[in-house]
Amino acid sequence: MSTMEDPVDDLSVTPPKQWATGVPAVTHALEYSLEQTSVRRTALTLLNINQVKGFDCPGCAWPEPAPGERHLNEYCENGAKHVTDEATTRRVTADFFRRHSVAELGTRSDYWLNQQGRLTEPMVKRPGAEHYEPIGWDEAFDLLAGELRGLDSPDQALFYTSGRLNNEAAFLLQLFARAYGTNNLPDCSNLCHESSGYAMQETLGTGKGSVSLDDIHHADLIFVVGQNPGTNHPRMLSALEETKRNGGRVVALNPLPEAGLLRFKHPQKARGVVGRGTQIADDFLQIRPGGDLALFQALNLLLLEAEDRAPGTVLDQRFIDASTSGFADFAEHARKVSWDDVLEATGLTREEIERVHGRVLESRSVIVCWAMGLTQHKHGVPTIREVVNFLLLRGNIGKPGAGVCPVRGHSNVQGDRTMGVWERMPDAFLDALGREFGFTPPTRHGLDSVDAIRAMRDGRATFFLGVAGNFVRATPDSAVTERAMRRCRLTAHISTKLNRSHTVCGETALILPTLGRSDRDVQAGGEQFVTVEDSMSEVHASRGRLAPASPHLLSEVALISRLARRTLGDTPSIPWEEFEADYGTVRDRIARVVPGFEDFNARVAEPGGFRLPNPVNEGVFGTATGKATFTRNAFTRPVVPEGHLLLQTLRSHDQWNTVPYAMNDRYRGIHNARRVVLVNPADLAALGLADRDRVDLVTVWHDGVERRAEDFRVVAYPTTPGSAASYYPETNVLVPLDSVADHSNTPTSKSVVVRLEPAGPDE
Repeated sequence: MSTMEDPVDDLSVTPPKQWATGVPAVTHALEYSLEQTSVRRTALTLLNINQVKGFDCPGCAWPEPAPGERHLNEYCENGAKHVTDEATTRRVTADFFRRHSVAELGTRSDYWLNQQGRLTEPMVKRPGAEHYEPIGWDEAFDLLAGELRGLDSPDQALFYTSGRLNNEAAFLLQLFARAYGTNNLPDCSNLCHESSGYAMQETLGTGKGSVSLDDIHHADLIFVVGQNPGTNHPRMLSALEETKRNGGRVVALNPLPEAGLLRFKHPQKARGVVGRGTQIADDFLQIRPGGDLALFQALNLLLLEAEDRAPGTVLDQRFIDASTSGFADFAEHARKVSWDDVLEATGLTREEIERVHGRVLESRSVIVCWAMGLTQHKHGVPTIREVVNFLLLRGNIGKPGAGVCPVRGHSNVQGDRTMGVWERMPDAFLDALGREFGFTPPTRHGLDSVDAIRAMRDGRATFFLGVAGNFVRATPDSAVTERAMRRCRLTAHISTKLNRSHTVCGETALILPTLGRSDRDVQAGGEQFVTVEDSMSEVHASRGRLAPASPHLLSEVALISRLARRTLGDTPSIPWEEFEADYGTVRDRIARVVPGFEDFNARVAEPGGFRLPNPVNEGVFGTATGKATFTRNAFTRPVVPEGHLLLQTLRSHDQWNTVPYAMNDRYRGIHNARRVVLVNPADLAALGLADRDRVDLVTVWHDGVERRAEDFRVVAYPTTPGSAASYYPETNVLVPLDSVADHSNTPTSKSVVVRLEPAGPDE
């Protein structure tokens, strides 16, 4: 397909796959790589990805094995596609923007925009203009700094990041924002794992997972809940295969049968090439969306009742007495669980739940892994608190092979938060930052991603800087978000490739092209490296190996340093020029501000880097009581009116975050189309619809506003009855801005109540 053509919707459907990866994954990765660049560049890229002296995959945050245990090809299909997508030899030049107006680009698909290639020079769309035009770096920084200095309040500015940003740039971004005077640091974690951080901070005193890769390998039992490793973090399947080979068991909970959790064929091992591979899930429970709270409440009730029958043999009473608080209140509440409610909420049978309970009783160490399927519900925080209750009951916190494992979906999203990219950083961090740099950081909490949209919509924020993301397509309520962005006086995006956010412009708009993770970074102080933190708190170096896509690119560290210097001048006295020249000087300052990073430069120079300490694993809980906290969580579930379905938005297999790499979802059997909705055949019959019918997806929330995603094709699929699934970002339009998780303010993208209406006639 030519990159100058938008894809044609030509849906074909094959049966869903019953296994994942294997030789086809290698073939598809190489096909995509060779479409983007040369054989030599592909080899250079793939042989350096996730290696000790190479660069970190800019895809997911799953950790690498220890040095000496890594395969020569330490990447997955989607990681290979992601990095070669960045390493493409296609280029977007000033001539491209002369040929395509902003309005025309706004009509193009996400796929087409991404396929145009790497951005090569800074561009500006001036007020009233229809096209972007070139702008020099000095003029671009003057434009940005002038706008910032002219705001009535620093809180009118927003500084957004995605998880692609490295630690050094993230630290400098939050330093700049706070020296400027605001805590408005929304990030992509607000949209995905904020419910995890909130629940774990409340119950365990830390927002991070407690397990290591070695714990995964040696756990007796692992729950994989609300996630699809085969597509979103395929290298997790290698770790789960190791769990199985060591005698552990896996329970998977998901509304859709996912190929990777059924059977995994490791493409780098003989059994994955010529053998049947490894069955991953010993039990695959097709739970209803939003039913996980009820399931863990039922498991907790069964554990309490088992302890009643055999006192002293089921619960870890010594751990409960010494290291937890709130057990009595929790237990009183847990015993009131109604089995009728549980079975209705989960769609499971009691026999299925009791079988899983039996596996728990047989296991000395248990890990619960989860992702967006738990967090993006109104009751996401209570659900994760209930998961913590479940682990606390048998002492499965802070011991080998056990613990909490929120699986982050973007390479350094956890590191960004560690570096201070959060609108609500604790006073201890702000105090340390102020002492180190000689100023008083603001203490008033800033705006998260959802509140940032509200502020732009209402005219309270007029300056938006997005760093390494696609904010417009990552956020809910697409029409509202786009109107809000267009109300800004200035919008700017630090990006490697073209995306939809560049077409949704403030009065003035800037595109600021930057180095990719795979690009070699040479500054005044010599060749530089950056660092990242994965899902399991491992911090390691990343060194780009490719020649930059253009001589006009600046690194993210350089971009932020120059903008800060131009905006703030010498007040406060922060050595921005020194930071740009030598990233080691940034790490020296991080070492003095961020706990756990002492001797940062020396420790990250060691092969594989180092692991940050997690107090939970030392029996230390940073809660109000100093102990892990049991919680009472009211039973709740999504309520779906008759004639409606509960829709979850999800990725296709050939997609990374908001960017489709192809129009296929190979494991689910969807080809050459994205505007599809997967529905259980029984629901289709009840709704009077047939497979391949064309429908509009319609939702009306309590604000009375109808939101409509038009012209989707229905595909009969073995989803749980009463539910449906469709791809984002196409369906983000259906998620109301104000439909958010309690406490965490995370959009409820996994529980959207929709009705299916016959689509209008073709025009």
